[in-house]
Amino acid sequence: MRKLLTLLLLLPVCVAASAQFRAGYRSLDDSEAVAAMKEHVSYLASAALEGRKAGSEGEADAAAYVAEKLASYGLEVLSGPDGELFGMKQEGGDTLTSRNVIAYIPGYDRTLKDRYIVISARLDNLGSMTVNVDGGQREKIYYGANGNASGLAVLMELGRMLSAHSVLLKRSVVLAAFGSSQESGAGAWYFLNRSFQAADRIDAMIELDMLGTESNGFYAFTASNPDLNKLVEAVNATLQPIRPELVTLEPVASDRRIFYDKEIPAVLFTTGMYPEYNSDRDTPSILEYDGMERELEYLYNFSLALVNGGKPEFRKDEEGRSRGLLEPDVISFYDCDVRPTFFRSSDPAEFLKRWVYVYLRYPQSAVDEGVQGRVLVDFVIDEKGKVTDVKVARGADPRLDAEAVRVISASPDWRPGILRGKKVKSAISLYVEFRLEKKKKR
Repeated sequence: MRKLLTLLLLLPVCVAASAQFRAGYRSLDDSEAVAAMKEHVSYLASAALEGRKAGSEGEADAAAYVAEKLASYGLEVLSGPDGELFGMKQEGGDTLTSRNVIAYIPGYDRTLKDRYIVISARLDNLGSMTVNVDGGQREKIYYGANGNASGLAVLMELGRMLSAHSVLLKRSVVLAAFGSSQESGAGAWYFLNRSFQAADRIDAMIELDMLGTESNGFYAFTASNPDLNKLVEAVNATLQPIRPELVTLEPVASDRRIFYDKEIPAVLFTTGMYPEYNSDRDTPSILEYDGMERELEYLYNFSLALVNGGKPEFRKDEEGRSRGLLEPDVISFYDCDVRPTFFRSSDPAEFLKRWVYVYLRYPQSAVDEGVQGRVLVDFVIDEKGKVTDVKVARGADPRLDAEAVRVISASPDWRPGILRGKKVKSAISLYVEFRLEKKKKR
């Protein structure tokens, strides 16, 4: 009876705290949350950090910044003020030193506080390189504002929100900024296999990668895990400022795979690929901070549901395959050792520029009615480079959908992708945009 009374007394406290948080958060001027994320991105994607290449001073400075911010938000930083160093062998025998930032929020539940949910974001980017321009040399910096300063900014602000309301957390939460993610996923591997002694008690993982272009969509990828899919759908069914779309093709290779290999259920949240990806045009100016703020609130609510809910069961993706997802012999475009190329370019934007938008025919009836939109198209490039299995993943209008499928289906052959020395089938998703130009006023 006493235990029941205690539970009844605790429940209103938790509910009140949640209501207080939501009311307080929404009463804040939105610019405050946006200002914090702009500050994070401004520093992490600055020229001073030179693209945060794994093992560089820029990556070390980024790690120190993330650690300092998380500590100031009340999290216990387990990796020290400069991040946790680890080394990895490179070709030629040299050792590259990178680092992880690991922070911790304890849960309150007696039976679940020793179980963990990991929330992570990629710390490093491509760095910089010297290129020849008009006969001269200049330094080209891959700033990585969306990839992945945007994910790090959301991670830090999500840490602040969860830390401020840790009374609501049954499980413990580990926040991780993984180094050497671009290189090989070494940071995530080191965390799971060497650094974190309770890896066998991690119940699930959330990864945040490329969250700055909400107008392209907001997506959740679970490798078709039924339990995580149900959780995404359950949170989506509640009042949210934004709802991610569950997708069946992996938007980008990520640290989530290292957790998958350990049979830990994982979900990737992203706004997907974008034209400036892995280029020196990936600067803070392309980010949509209002969209990032909406994503932040959704991710807070999803994190609470995962931290306090049942343990997701890990299942291999055979079930996903039976529902028409990737076939066993088809891999993601971005997982190829050598990606498929179109007219000698492995950038999908070049395919859109040099083929799709050259031969696209805007349906006249859609023009007359002022119909516009973006069509998400899935297709496979087979071992011979032929485009197959073209289908609409997310339509805009039946006429636009049909035209997008037609022009992609008519594509000339690509040079196929290569994995482990063999040509493979690879799957990719691309948006085809139909936009009408406004007539100039005379």
